[in-house]
Amino acid sequence: MSSLKDNIAEMIHQLPDETTIEDIQYHLYVLEKIKKGQKQIKDGNGISNEEAKARLSKWLTK
Repeated sequence: MSSLKDNIAEMIHQLPDETTIEDIQYHLYVLEKIKKGQKQIKDGNGISNEEAKARLSKWLTK
């Protein structure tokens, strides 16, 4: 299993040379949100597809 440091180093190596600090911060933010969501699902705190669709339908109405 890769360490957090290894994952961050790999992410940075995959970004273009002209990447800004803000770009890196954004990518770290997104990765942390994904990691947090995966942990919630693993811990049984996720929601079903049906519930997600119901919640999103309130936002996606035309």
